[in-house]
Amino acid sequence: MKQSLQLRTSQHLALTPQLQQSIRLLQLSTLELHQELEQLLTDNPLLERLDDPLDRSLRLLADGAIGQQSAPDAPAEGPSQQQADAPAPAESDNYEGGDSDHAPEGDTDWSDAGRGKAPEDDDARPQLEASHQSLREHLMEQMRVTVQEPRDRALVELIVDALDENGYLEESLEEIHERLPEELEVELDELRTALALLQSFDPVGVGARNASECLALQIRKMPGVPLVTRRMALCIVEKHLAWFAQRDFNKLKKALDCDDEDLREAQAVIRQCNPHPGAAFASDVSDYVVPDVIVKRSRNGWAVTLNNDVMPRLRVNALYASLLKQGKGEGQMSAQLQEAKWLIKNMRQRFDTILRVAQAIVERQKNFFSHGAVAMRPLVLREIADTLGLHESTISRVTTQKYMLTPHGMFELKYFFGSHVATEAGGEASSTAIRALIVQFTGAEDPKNPLSDSKIADMLGEQGMVIARRTVAKYREALKIPPVSLRKSL
Repeated sequence: MKQSLQLRTSQHLALTPQLQQSIRLLQLSTLELHQELEQLLTDNPLLERLDDPLDRSLRLLADGAIGQQSAPDAPAEGPSQQQADAPAPAESDNYEGGDSDHAPEGDTDWSDAGRGKAPEDDDARPQLEASHQSLREHLMEQMRVTVQEPRDRALVELIVDALDENGYLEESLEEIHERLPEELEVELDELRTALALLQSFDPVGVGARNASECLALQIRKMPGVPLVTRRMALCIVEKHLAWFAQRDFNKLKKALDCDDEDLREAQAVIRQCNPHPGAAFASDVSDYVVPDVIVKRSRNGWAVTLNNDVMPRLRVNALYASLLKQGKGEGQMSAQLQEAKWLIKNMRQRFDTILRVAQAIVERQKNFFSHGAVAMRPLVLREIADTLGLHESTISRVTTQKYMLTPHGMFELKYFFGSHVATEAGGEASSTAIRALIVQFTGAEDPKNPLSDSKIADMLGEQGMVIARRTVAKYREALKIPPVSLRKSL
């Protein structure tokens, strides 16, 4: 084969560093965005943030006195004074950037590129989280008061260490006894005594080996329960707990030889018990969601605004910027200046895109904001993408882990997108609206005669929504609504 040189022209997509950063910032959640921003602020000295979360908070000074941190715009000495004298961002702008595509390079203002206002609450103070006490610490405190002998304390502590997070004893006493060294000469009866002592501690039910024992311990210590009702409740949890969980009341009445009223009283006693006594001491930290956009009713309909609390106020350091203008900066500083300008511009573009997508969603889901989830209409990502002239993948990034605060609650932007179900009139109904109707139907049902999946499907058919029974069952399970047998009560 003869070798030759040829020239060909082709097109390919090149992702510049600025475009890569824009895509990455767009898909980050609010928490991830601020974590990414903190890292960028550490790496780039030309970039600074104005909205310090600890602004206007109390600080411990070097001399031991307590002072209040001044706001970022307050006058200060040295370079900070030059930054404070920079022009303030215009309140009418959605997000001020540090770069302008229309201004000449020599006239670009690098000194201020933020938006929003500093907190106006002068009395704002950082809140300190209270120390958390674990289940083990709670039990050990009670043991130090009630148990005096060191050997008994050691045995109780041994059983405490074998408890799970719900307060149940995972190992049997025989297994614990087998792994103890023989030279300690611990008898199995000593472990039983230590377990009985542990089961007398608070919370009631701790140290139980199964759900039946846990409920029985609580029923025995429950005050103000008639003797007959207490005995019946104990009989249910110790011998017929499976029937009670399945709500097989006919078998329970036959086994206990009682009527509906007696069984109802015993059921009320059992429902007062806590099957997971140790769960209250779990160290799980609640995750709080901060909305990216807020929807409020206005005179002209529903208005969408960005949440100023999640929008960082950024600008280029005025001192370094002036040095670069005078030609005194190094080559690395010029690159960092460009990176700072890119970040500010991409940050502005991120929030502008989120606002545009949120406005398009609200425009198409007006009925939801006026009437609730039952009025949700079918919506797909392609519809929003075509309207805004964006790619469908961009809409997917914008709606992932971005939240909207509405009069009906907090929702992820993806919540407003859903599949459609055909109606008898030839139209379409949103799957979200069908789920809302299922919740509405089951919430208003007769507890003694709950609605079956077939009945719910028939009721949806009366609303003009053609849906199969198995689809109702799928939606009901997704909503964590128990089946009809478990929703039935006396």
